[in-house]
Amino acid sequence: MSAAERSGEDAPRQELGFVYRVQRPAGPPHRTLVLLHGSGADETTMLPLGRKIDAQATLIAVRGRIVQQGSRRWFTRIDPTRFRQKSIRTEARAFARLVGKLAVAEGFDPERAVFVGYSNGANLISSAMLLHPGLIRRAVLLRAMPVLDHAPDADLAGARVLVVAGARDETYGPFAPALASLLRARGACVEARTVSSGHEFGFLDAERIRAWLEDRPPAGQVS
Repeated sequence: MSAAERSGEDAPRQELGFVYRVQRPAGPPHRTLVLLHGSGADETTMLPLGRKIDAQATLIAVRGRIVQQGSRRWFTRIDPTRFRQKSIRTEARAFARLVGKLAVAEGFDPERAVFVGYSNGANLISSAMLLHPGLIRRAVLLRAMPVLDHAPDADLAGARVLVVAGARDETYGPFAPALASLLRARGACVEARTVSSGHEFGFLDAERIRAWLEDRPPAGQVS
């Protein structure tokens, strides 16, 4: 058995143009977390957060396909808060196909998996939910905002969403309430929280997510 296999981390894999990594726990998994990184990063940046959320989860960390000005992303942007609409729809459609493939290849139920996205990755998750309703039933959106100029009238009844904003996130923080309202208006059960940080994520986010998954009040400086 290789060192990577002993640690539970597989080598990078590829499907439908996406690169992804899988980490499995030593024992039976509690759940599957599908992790989507933010701009300028790759799939490896989300694995430590995933392990803090649930040490006994299977982690599937996916890499965005778009490279813009040397920065890896999930779809093309015009400026920090405006985005190419065709790119969003194209990449959301490709990601929807990927989820179906991964579910079969990695042995998980997409309706029971928890999709955790940060910044641009969170924006891809919310867009995929709106454009492909029923694909994602449980989502955690960190430092997210609405990015579709014309969000479809999707039926998100039965979906559970946690939106976590940063109190000092001056770019995306002001848009978090609009995203929560949008998803609620489409029927999702949305919990909106704020942590005492900026745009970065950290241990406060992991605690807030654990509390949401376990349906309990969070500990520490989390609201």
